[in-house]
Amino acid sequence: MVDFIQLQHAMKERLERDRMIHTIEAEGATLEEAVAEAATLLNLPVRRLEYEVTVRGFSGFMGSGAKNWKIRAYERVTEQTIEEEQEAAAEEAAAAAKAMLDKDGEAYVHLLNDGAYLKVIPPEGKGRRVVESQVVQLVAARGISDYDENQIAGIVREAAGAYVRIGDFNRMPTNNSTVTVDITADEMKAYITVTPPGTGGCDMPVETYLSFLRNNKVVFGVDEAALIRFADRPAYNEAFQVAEGTRPQNGRDSYIQYNFETDQSKVKLREGSNGRVDFKDLNIIQNVVEGQPLAVLVPAENGTVGRTVTGKVIPAKNGREIAMPLGKNVHAGDDGVSIIADMNGQVIISGGKINVEPVYTVQGNVNLKTGNIIFLGTVIITGNVEDGFSVKAAGNIEVDGTVEKAELDAEGDIIVHQGITGKSNGLVRAGRSIWARFIENAQVEAGSMVVVSDGIINSQVDAFKRIICQGKRAHIVGGRLRATEEINAKSLGSPTSGTETICEVGFDPKSKAQLDALATQKAAMEKQLEEIQLNVQTLINIKKQRKSLPEDKEAYLSELMDKRQELSGDLQKNREETEKIQGFLNNLKTRGRISASSKVYPGVKILIRDAKEDVRNEYRAVTFILENGLVRVTKYEEPDEEAKKGPDGYIAN
Repeated sequence: MVDFIQLQHAMKERLERDRMIHTIEAEGATLEEAVAEAATLLNLPVRRLEYEVTVRGFSGFMGSGAKNWKIRAYERVTEQTIEEEQEAAAEEAAAAAKAMLDKDGEAYVHLLNDGAYLKVIPPEGKGRRVVESQVVQLVAARGISDYDENQIAGIVREAAGAYVRIGDFNRMPTNNSTVTVDITADEMKAYITVTPPGTGGCDMPVETYLSFLRNNKVVFGVDEAALIRFADRPAYNEAFQVAEGTRPQNGRDSYIQYNFETDQSKVKLREGSNGRVDFKDLNIIQNVVEGQPLAVLVPAENGTVGRTVTGKVIPAKNGREIAMPLGKNVHAGDDGVSIIADMNGQVIISGGKINVEPVYTVQGNVNLKTGNIIFLGTVIITGNVEDGFSVKAAGNIEVDGTVEKAELDAEGDIIVHQGITGKSNGLVRAGRSIWARFIENAQVEAGSMVVVSDGIINSQVDAFKRIICQGKRAHIVGGRLRATEEINAKSLGSPTSGTETICEVGFDPKSKAQLDALATQKAAMEKQLEEIQLNVQTLINIKKQRKSLPEDKEAYLSELMDKRQELSGDLQKNREETEKIQGFLNNLKTRGRISASSKVYPGVKILIRDAKEDVRNEYRAVTFILENGLVRVTKYEEPDEEAKKGPDGYIAN
């Protein structure tokens, strides 16, 4: 049956992950898928990954009991990796150093109430240092004559970047520098305007600016670093921004974070291992499984209040909470924010809500427009399934039209309202029963019954219980039909066709096929073992005669003996498996029968358990049964009522 485990996490997009983390969790239907996802999340090639398996996956049976592989992955750190990181860091540092601006040193002279002060700032990069002659000119320009040249030289040499008192000056308070403050109408910005000092007037230090601002109610958002730079080199008679408030930030509304593709019109083509894209695999259906998280409600955020430069609080709005978009067949998780699927099916958004639909309907034919269909529920097709396409479902498959040279695979029933025309290549397989108008040149397998109304022609049909062909034209002509309990038709074989018709009952077709495969395998292994035994004996005889063997021959002998032991073990396993299947077939408590309500034509082969009968004469309304180890012909027996009830678990529109 189809491997539905690969569908469990077929979600089109994952949430964007933080690529700066060093360890992540990843999962997939196979270990390879989990490793590939980890490589994607870490933005690394697979060869650079180290990982630990935290949960071993299990493929389950028919999609049931499956469990994904889970790993914890991180980047593999090698000497080469460290060297690469060191080289990258060195390149980054070199680029930063190259980008650094060369800046000359600077000197500032400030006149304050308690004396004259000097500050010398060292250069940056390849900038030039301040020289003593520059400082002497600055000091002289500010009218300072009483200073110590040796002290000036020391300050220039140290360039400590701090103000140092160097002497006195003739103070004239009326010529001091002045400052005014302007605050915008919305109180979000504050500016100062400073007048230059006159002769003997004092400059204004940073502390005075800060005190002045506080006195004028500018208490928030003051840029002290900018104010320090301004105090060193003020721009006189120009408005200078010294403070800025913060705007309120309204909180973000809550929103839904989807774990699936919400745009149903998107088509995602996959590239196969051969590098080719199969345009039949459009991956339109987004399958989910019961218990799978479909989305998360991300809560709203509280707003952040703003503040004016005068300290007033500006209120902000908190984000708006939205309701969880719970639709059909989903529920809220225990955490109160997750949306979980209640069943297997297709996840869609309808009416703004998340729904899981257990039935997927194809309006029209399955063709290049729809692509191949893979669905974890029931599929209903209103048209035909065209050549070369496949439909796989965890539930039932119902086709209003015809199934051509295609593949149908369902865990439940398959209902084909017209017929199956396999063109010698079609395959229809159901976990339960198959219902069709006719079957022609196809391979059909059912876990329970195959029920046909118009006939089965040149097909291989296997059913665990019954093959029933009832109707006006209910003929079985050609092919091989196998069932555990019963084969029943209006007629078997044909008076004119030379095609062989084989009907077998009394055993499980799958087990019989396994038994045949084991027999073929056994014959091949026995033949190989016989050849090895012959070669071993030849080499042993040579060794006895020559007392020893060349080194290569001795190695070959050892290899042959190991292979002989391995084959002996495989043969033992083959015998055990064969006995197990034979025991199952022998214990089948079933009365196999093959019936025809109208005619059985010569040439039909009847097999019931181990008994075989080649029909040489035409029979009318007969049933073949097994009695005392021989096939016996009796009066026709009608099929029981089970085949007349209609599809079990049939889901219609």
